[in-house]
Formats: sequence, C-alpha cells, structure tokens
Amino acid sequence: MVHLLTPGRPGAGASSGPTRAGFVVSRAVGNSVLRHRVQRRLRHLCRERLDKLPAGSELVVRALAAAGHASYQELGADLDRCLQRALAAGSGTVS
Repeated sequence: MVHLLTPGRPGAGASSGPTRAGFVVSRAVGNSVLRHRVQRRLRHLCRERLDKLPAGSELVVRALAAAGHASYQELGADLDRCLQRALAAGSGTVS
C-alpha cells in the first residue's frame, strides 16, 4: 500500500525540498529479522524510483503481510504498480 502526498495539495507543506520516503512494516509481516529485510528491500527499491516522483513529494510505503514472503522482484513489481496508480490519481492512497 502506498500513500503519496504531492506538493500543492491540501496538507502538503509549501516545501519544494527533496522527495522523502517512509516505511511502515508491522508485525503482521513476520519476525524482526523478516521485517527488517523487507524494509531494506523497500528502501533500496524506492531509492531507485524517487526521481519519478515530483520534487517535494512525501511517500509512505506500508508493507502488507504478504510482503514477508515476496521476492525482491515481486516487491519491485508491486511498488511500480502502486506508484503508477498513485501518480495517476494525484495524491492519495493506493493498495
């Protein structure tokens, strides 16, 4: 699930600073080792995709329970799909 807040939207700051990303990986994903592995993978995947987002955007990626068993390629494909839908919709939540 992805939450995207783009500059110029209600609730967004007037900042045109760098694009930021945050991650939420709950216990539903698995034990601590698995949660941290998922977070590291998501961080690396997002780093490669931040340039596709408008400057000053704020992105929150919430890992669902299935992310614990997903491969790196599956996580990347899901992230790409969610980002495309979020960009098409403007700001908001996409799962």
